[in-house]
Amino acid sequence: MRPLDVIEGKVSVLDRADVDTDQIIPKQFLKRVERTGFGEFLFYDWIRDGEIELEPNPILVTGSNFGCGSSREHAPWALEDFGFQAIVAPSFADIFYSNCTKVGLLPAILDEAHCRAVAEAGEARIDIDDETVTCAAGVFQFAVEPDVKHRLLNGLDDIGITLGNAGAIDSFERAGGEDRGPVTTAL
Repeated sequence: MRPLDVIEGKVSVLDRADVDTDQIIPKQFLKRVERTGFGEFLFYDWIRDGEIELEPNPILVTGSNFGCGSSREHAPWALEDFGFQAIVAPSFADIFYSNCTKVGLLPAILDEAHCRAVAEAGEARIDIDDETVTCAAGVFQFAVEPDVKHRLLNGLDDIGITLGNAGAIDSFERAGGEDRGPVTTAL
């Protein structure tokens, strides 16, 4: 994962609430095991039918309850692969929010009025360390849990966090014997 500190640039707007993960990346495109190549299928049905047009800008502003539905990790993968680095919305589905932070995609929660202001401004600067979104309409605060902020600022996915404990893991492996607890061979 790449570290994120400041995300700035143009804003894409998806003025819809309750966008579920099957709309973000339809099920027929979930056949890959790698995390790349999903961006071309983002909002596939809506884009193909001409309902929406989206530019791959760094920031997406959308409606409340974004990412509801099934807990597929492919949805944040598709958003990131398309070019988004941050999603700004009044609320997110819990599992989707967590999945975003684990792949280096910032979900920033602002109230509806501030989301509209960022959308209308067309450009914004998001500072993860300061927890602010700055646009022509002003500076708006959002909150990031300390562990999520650490993960994003340092570019740490679950594997990176585990590797941060490599010394303790190696010591445990070298210690052997009683430190490992009971071992069974029958299931």
